[in-house]
Amino acid sequence: MFARVRATAGRVATVAGSVILFGALGSDSFIVPGAIAAVTTAGLGLATNLKLLKAPSSVRATVIAVYAAPHVGCGMILGAEALAPEGTVSLLVQSAVVAVWTGATWYLRPGRLAREAVDEAVAQEIAAAAEDETEEEGEVVEVVPAPTYDSPQAQWWGENFAVEGGIAPGTELLDHQQVDERCLALVIGSVQRGTPVPEISKDRVSAFLDLPVELIEIGPVPGRGAGVRLLVLGERPQPADEAETDEMTADQAMWAEIATEAMPGVELLEVNTYEMRKELT
Repeated sequence: MFARVRATAGRVATVAGSVILFGALGSDSFIVPGAIAAVTTAGLGLATNLKLLKAPSSVRATVIAVYAAPHVGCGMILGAEALAPEGTVSLLVQSAVVAVWTGATWYLRPGRLAREAVDEAVAQEIAAAAEDETEEEGEVVEVVPAPTYDSPQAQWWGENFAVEGGIAPGTELLDHQQVDERCLALVIGSVQRGTPVPEISKDRVSAFLDLPVELIEIGPVPGRGAGVRLLVLGERPQPADEAETDEMTADQAMWAEIATEAMPGVELLEVNTYEMRKELT
C-alpha cells in the first residue's frame, strides 16, 4: 500500500516538474518557484525514505545521489533556461532537454532504483556475514573420532583411568588376567610409543576402586621397558608352606637312600602321614 502511494507521488512530482520546466520556457516567473519546489521535494523525499538514510555506508552516498538526481537536474535546467538566449533554436534545444528529463525520470524512476540498490547491498552484507560465521564455525569445530577398544575391559580402563585429567592419562590396557578370585593383574602401556607410563597414584586408584592401598601394587613388567607397567589389584596368592616343602624334600631324600640299597628303580610318588594310636606305642 505504502509503496503504491509512494510510486504515485513520484509520478505526480515528475509531471509537476515537467510542467514547471515547460512553463519556464515561456515565462521567467516559473524559475524561482520551480527551483524552490525542487529543493523542497528532494528534502521531503529523503526525510521520508529512512531506508536510504540508514543504508549501508558502502552505498549510502550513491543511493542519495541517485534519488536526488531528478531534483538537481530540474534545478539545473531552470537555471539554464534563465540564462539561455532568446530565439527559435534556443527554444527548441531547451524543449528537447526538458523532454529528455521528463522521459528519463518517468522511465528510470530514480527513487525506486535507489531503494533497490539499498536492498541489494543489505542482502550482500547478510550473505557475507553468514559466510564468515560458517567459516568460523568450520574452523572451531573439529570432528574427533570416537576411540575404539579391543575389549570391554580396555574400554573400562580408557573411559575411567586414561581420560584427560584421569589417574593414568595417555595409557591403555594391553592385557589382563584374573589370577584368582581375589587377585587381578593388569598390564598397562603408554599410547604414544617412546613415552614412559606416567606415575600412577596408588591413593587415587584406592579411592576410585574403594580398595585398600596395601592391596595395590604397581611395578615393572619383567623383560619390558618403562613404556609398560604391571598393576596388581588384590591379595597375591601365597606360595606353598615352607615346612611342607621341607618335609617333602626330606621324605624324598630318605626314600632315595632306601631305594638305592633295597629297592633300586622304585620312585616315591606320594607320602601320607598318620598319627600312631596310643595303644601301638
